[in-house]
Amino acid sequence: MHRVAISSTGLFIPPETISNEELVAAYNAYAQHENQVHAADIAAGTFTALTESSVAFIEKASGIKHRYVINKSGVLDPARMRPHIPARPDGQLSLMAEIAVDAAQQALTASGKTAADIDGVICAAANMQRAYPAIAIEIQTALGINGYAFDMNVACSSATFAIEQAVNAVRCGSARAVLVVNPEITSAHLAWKDRDCHFIFGDVCTALLIERLDLAPAGAFEILGTKLLSQFSSNIRNNSGFLARSEDRNPEARDLLFKQEGRKVFKEVCPLAAEHITSHLNAMQLKPSDVRRFWLHQANLSMNQLISRKLLGREATLNEAPVILDEFANTASAGSIIAFHRHQADIQTGEVGVICSFGAGYSIGSVIVKRLP
Repeated sequence: MHRVAISSTGLFIPPETISNEELVAAYNAYAQHENQVHAADIAAGTFTALTESSVAFIEKASGIKHRYVINKSGVLDPARMRPHIPARPDGQLSLMAEIAVDAAQQALTASGKTAADIDGVICAAANMQRAYPAIAIEIQTALGINGYAFDMNVACSSATFAIEQAVNAVRCGSARAVLVVNPEITSAHLAWKDRDCHFIFGDVCTALLIERLDLAPAGAFEILGTKLLSQFSSNIRNNSGFLARSEDRNPEARDLLFKQEGRKVFKEVCPLAAEHITSHLNAMQLKPSDVRRFWLHQANLSMNQLISRKLLGREATLNEAPVILDEFANTASAGSIIAFHRHQADIQTGEVGVICSFGAGYSIGSVIVKRLP
């Protein structure tokens, strides 16, 4: 059995950004128009007037100030309120594959590796651009990697769940190295017309190189252990799928986009995540106080603060639990990986950290790592 490490990471950031101020202006223009159109129904009590959004509301509810997106103009068009992403011909690299290749190439360069050193690719994300062929195989071929590739989806925990699959493959010797890529184009499944969540998501792609420790460069992070948990809940849900056509669904139905019961999620997921991390550390003869840094899923600032309090018995500093949510918004499975990518250079030899994600499912994944010389 081989010891396994995270050798490097990559991060693709879309070129377009949306501030809270821009988002609020677009949403409020949409809400005002809808209220005017339905003025008679509102007066009759048969239509509920839309409440306008505000920057203060968004920042208090989430801690988000900004997000990167694949397309800005479509989202900010009050008559459209969704990104405009032109279809590509089958012979052209798909959008998800394109951004994944960018992030993957960064990870390969950072570790001094080439496609010849990689045996597998896992494309793990909250949604896939198509049912088949697998996006991962397209990425694999575009990178020139021999071996295998597959897609997987565990919503916001997709990255950590994929890390465990990569670790297992490397540990048992079926692969020398596996690329885990997380192309999250979350703007395409966000309900931009829903005030309660129109600010939540942003687009991004992360990549990690998981490989045998004896092949890893100096300063890599050894993966001491991984732990996964899932427990069914409909409190975070998206019903879009291949059966929708056969069910004669309205393509504009609200449940075919992201929806959640936010208060229930907060109440139920925070203690689950804190207990999951604590029990994982205990199994490794570690305590939360032994952890130099927690790279947590970036969904909501209050959630991360509560989880940190449950773990440490006090407020965590930004050094202990860094936040990238304010800049990137919620990027589904990529959030904890962005935090790791951005905030790991100062971790010293021998120090321990925890990467943890949590989300729809419910699903929780944790990865305990240690910096090597």
